This record gives sequence, structure tokens and C-alpha cells, in this order.
Amino acid sequence: MTVTACAGRDSLKQGAIALMLSAMVSPWALADMPGIDISGSAGVETRYFLQDAAYPEQPRSQVSAFASPELYTEWNDRMDSILFKPFLRLDQRDEKRTHADIRELMWMHAADSWETRIGISKVFWGQTESIHLVDIINQTDMVENIDGEDKLGQPMINLNVYGDWGTLSGFVLPYFRERTFPGEDGRLRPPVEIRDSDASYESDDEEKHIDIALRWQRSMGDWEIGLSYFDGTTREPELLALADANNTPYIQPYYAQIQQYGVDLLKVQGAWLLKFEGIYRAGQSEDFAAAVAGFERTSVGIFDTNYDLGVLVEYQYDERDDNFFATGQNDIMLGLRWIWNDIDGTEILTGFIQDLDNSDTYSAFVEASSRMTDNWRWKLDAYFFSSDQTDDTFYYMRRDDHIQVALEYYF
Repeated sequence: MTVTACAGRDSLKQGAIALMLSAMVSPWALADMPGIDISGSAGVETRYFLQDAAYPEQPRSQVSAFASPELYTEWNDRMDSILFKPFLRLDQRDEKRTHADIRELMWMHAADSWETRIGISKVFWGQTESIHLVDIINQTDMVENIDGEDKLGQPMINLNVYGDWGTLSGFVLPYFRERTFPGEDGRLRPPVEIRDSDASYESDDEEKHIDIALRWQRSMGDWEIGLSYFDGTTREPELLALADANNTPYIQPYYAQIQQYGVDLLKVQGAWLLKFEGIYRAGQSEDFAAAVAGFERTSVGIFDTNYDLGVLVEYQYDERDDNFFATGQNDIMLGLRWIWNDIDGTEILTGFIQDLDNSDTYSAFVEASSRMTDNWRWKLDAYFFSSDQTDDTFYYMRRDDHIQVALEYYF
């Protein structure tokens, strides 16, 4: 294994933030330029943790500000376009959560039966709600949120070919993005520091290893079918418990070379959505299979109102017994999606995930949002964790139940 060198990390971080700040100011400077569409959002967010911290130096609350402008232009009869979408967050407490990223900086060229995308982009694969097993192109930005939905921008060359037989997508990924983790002053972390600056790799090329991915997808009647393959650096590191020269314990992320085969299915049957994702991954400390399957059934106009109510049930299976990220070895999720069908787009999603092997291990979440005006939206997220098993992921976050409220302005 080789260890990544990280000299000058702080100065590089400061330089990156300064660069991103200038990039975020530039949209307003470019607003009068013809042919460039300016949009995006910015806002403030506060987190409040319902319990005292489990580990020293962790805050009870934290406030942050974020911005995500978007610049878009097209030409050549809309066959060519460029999208630029930077992101910045400034956090009051956790210096690791203060970070900047280019989510997308992509040139796209479209033809009748194919298109290419070159640059930095985001790609989503998957169908299920509680976990996205097949989604592997982009790295998870774990300082943003615990649900794993936020992703870092991924450098890529992408070719999509369309036909009656479906869509075939090929990806060349020339640079790897390491996963972000909360710092020592942050919550939602293990008891010792994760030193992502000391990450190690199986490949001698480290983050410059060239990964490849393929996906075929097709609609067949009521079915949406996806088959995928990935060969390269795993997006999900193994966490190694080590000690430095001063005998201070720490955790080192280790990125192995893997091959992953995936399938995702969606069947639309009236008010029912039937969902499935499954993978087989080889190349890490153990080869394993994992799957999630379930359904969502929506009742329209419940109790003679304008509201729609969706019921979600998903079962999670993972062969791994001892892995920080394998939280769904034998779990079931029960959820409700409440859609108000109002002009403000109000929607509430709640979920409860129970470990079927241990009744004391569970997690729950609430996600709600609505517009206040044409430009302002509020969003509320709440997460709850419980475990009495010291080797369980949720045990480390057992005192990190929190409510997160954001006020966001769209322009």
C-alpha cells in the first residue's frame, strides 16, 4: 500500500475556497452577457443535536452558509452546451465541513443517436429509496449530509448511444475523488479521527488510476431495466484502525481496486412501483453480494382531499458482517410519502429502518420542504439513531440525533 502525500493541505484548501468564492461571484458579473443563463441557490442552515455529544469537542449546534450557482450556455442549434455548477459551504464549527467543490463543469455534444459529455459531472444510477447500491460513479460527500445523497463532481469522458435496443453508456474516469469525512470538531463520526489526508490505495497510481464503467438501460413495457459494470477504485473505503508515532489512534481510509456488477429494476403497475437493486462486488477484503427490494404504493386524493399518500417498504440485505458502511445487512424500511399537491410543492417523507437481527438497532428520518415564495424555500431534515452493539455503525452516532433546518433562496 502507498500513502498519499498531503503537504500544504491547508494552503491548498484555502486557495480552493478562494477560487470557488471568485467563481461564485462571477455569475452576477456575467449576468448581462448574452447567451448565458444564470440560476442556482444560496442559503443558511442550522443543525441542532438533541443530546450531548458522545466525544469531546463536539458541538451541540452548528450554523453554516452555502451557495450553488449554475451557469449554462448552448450553441450550434442546441447541439452543444456547457454547464458550470460550483458549490461552497462555510461551517461555523467543523473545518472539514467548510469546503468547496466543482459539482459540474461539463461540455455536452448531442447528435441524433448519441451524445458525449466531457468534464466534471454527476451521474445517478438506481431505483430504490432507502439505499442506492448500484450508484457508483460519483463519490459521496459525507460532510454534507448523513444520507449519502450529496455527491462530489467526478471528472469523466462519457459516451451515450441510443437505439431501439435501449441506451448504452460508457465512462472513462481519469481521476479519483476521496470521500469527505467530518473533522474532530464535527458530529456524525467514529470516536477517533478519520485522517483522510493519509488515505492509502491498492493501486500504485493512487487517485490517478483510470476507472471504467458501463451501463445498459431500457424500457420494456412496464419495466425499466438497468445493467451496470464498474472496474476501478472503490468509492467506499475500508477504514483501518492505526496508531501514529505518538501512539495516538486514528482511522486511515484504504481504497481498493474492485469490480462491481449491478442490476436495477423498476416496474410501474398502476398505483404500485416495484423496485430492486442488487450488486456483486469483488476485490475488497471480501467479495460480497448485496440487494434491496421493495415497493411504493400511492393513494391519490386520500380521504377525499387533495393529498396523495405513498407507502414504502424495502428490505435490505448485505453479506458483509464487519464493515462501517454496510448498515443494511438484514434490515427493513417502512416509510410514508405525503404529497400536498399545493402550489408550494409541499412534500414530507418519513422512514424507519429496523435491524431484524437486533431490536435495539434502528434509524429513522424525516425530510420535508415547501416554497414560501417564488424564490424562497424552507427545508427540514431530522435523523435518529439507536444501537447498543459496539461494533455497529449506528453505535458511534447513538447520541447524534439531530434536526436540520435550511432556508434557501433560488435565483
